Amino acid sequence: MKRKAPTYRLTGLLFLVAILFINSYGQQRISTEEYIKTYKDIAIEKMKNYRIPASITLAQGILESGSGNSRLAQKANNHFGIKCHKGWTGKTFYMDDDEKNECFRKYKKAEDSYRDHSLFLTERGRYSFLFDLKITDYKAWAKGLKKAGYATNPKYPEILISIIERYDLMKYDTQGKKENQEDKKPVKKTGKHLVTSNLSVENFKKFEKYPSGRQIFINNDRKLIIAKSGDTFFGLAKEFGIYTWQLYKYNDLEKDYLLKVGDIIYLQKKKRKAAREHRYHEVANGQTIRQISQLYGVRESRLYKINNLPKGVQVGAGEIIKLR
Repeated sequence: MKRKAPTYRLTGLLFLVAILFINSYGQQRISTEEYIKTYKDIAIEKMKNYRIPASITLAQGILESGSGNSRLAQKANNHFGIKCHKGWTGKTFYMDDDEKNECFRKYKKAEDSYRDHSLFLTERGRYSFLFDLKITDYKAWAKGLKKAGYATNPKYPEILISIIERYDLMKYDTQGKKENQEDKKPVKKTGKHLVTSNLSVENFKKFEKYPSGRQIFINNDRKLIIAKSGDTFFGLAKEFGIYTWQLYKYNDLEKDYLLKVGDIIYLQKKKRKAAREHRYHEVANGQTIRQISQLYGVRESRLYKINNLPKGVQVGAGEIIKLR
C-alpha cells in the first residue's frame, strides 16, 4: 500500500517562502491605516512642541515613506526623505534618488525622524511664514510648503490635501488643544502680577538718515532698518559696508531666507537681554520666538535659554515670554 507524502513538508516550504518574502522587504508591509494608528500620537506631540499641524506631518510621512514601507523608512527609519545636508554628523544611509548613491540621514527610531522633520521646518527661514497660518488650516499649509520649495511636484499640495481628507487626518489638528494650552511649560501664564510690554515697530526710535537716504532706527541700543521692496541681503551688505554673513547671523536667519517688505533687519549683533523697561512679552496669535527676538533686539538663542524652551518650539498665544 502506497503511503501519502507527509503534508508538513509542503507547509514547511510555504513557511520558508513567507519568511524569505518578509526578509526581502525587511518587514511585512503595513497599511496606511496601520501607519496612522502607529504614528498619530507622535505627530500630535510634535504639533504641540513645534506648531506644525499633525495632519500635515502625517500626510507627508504617508506620502514620502509609502506609509512606512519604503526602503528608506525600513532601513534608516527616515520617513521624510531628509538628506544628509551640510553639518549632519549622525549615521547615514546611501541609495539612488535624484542622483546616484545619495546620502540620507539614518535614525535610531522613527520618532527621531519626526523630530528632525519638525526642526527642518522651524529652523529654516524660508518656512517662517507658515507659522503665521492657523494650525487648523491644512490647505494653506500644504500650499505654503510648495511655495517655500519643499517639493518640486506642482501637484504636491493637492496630493497632501487628498491624503488628509481621505483619512480624516484634520481631526488630529485639534486633539489635545486644551492640554496644549495648559501644558506644564516653563513659560509663565498671564497674571495680574506680571506687567507685559508688547513692543511694535512703530515704537522704534529714529536714529539717523544714511547717505543713501535710508532711515536707520535704534532698538535696545542696536541699529536696524526696515526692509522695503527690492531689498536683498547682498544689496544691504553693500549699502552698509558689511558682509552678508553678518546680516544672516545678526538676524538669526538661514542663507535661503527671502527678504520680505517690513522685515526688521539688524545691522549689529543683538543683545543677550531686552532693555530694562521690557521684562515680559505676551505672545500674539501665530507669533514665533524669532519674531519676538527681532521686536526686542534679543538673540533668539537667548530667549530659548532664559525661558527653558527647547530650540525650535513654537509657543501659544497668551503665553508670557521672559525678555531678560
